[in-house]
Amino acid sequence: MGIGFTELIVILVIILILFGPGKLPEIGKALGKGIREFKDAQKDVKRRTSDSDNEPEA
Repeated sequence: MGIGFTELIVILVIILILFGPGKLPEIGKALGKGIREFKDAQKDVKRRTSDSDNEPEA
């Protein structure tokens, strides 16, 4: 149930029609930044969870 190549092409064409070629770099940059921030937050949560597991109990 994944997105196939044909579906991906259709989605990209629709995005190109809606936003135009001038906006695509901005959209890509914003999407990349959002994904990067999500991954950083996920790593931070894992680190905090790992740190709290290693603390001695009082």
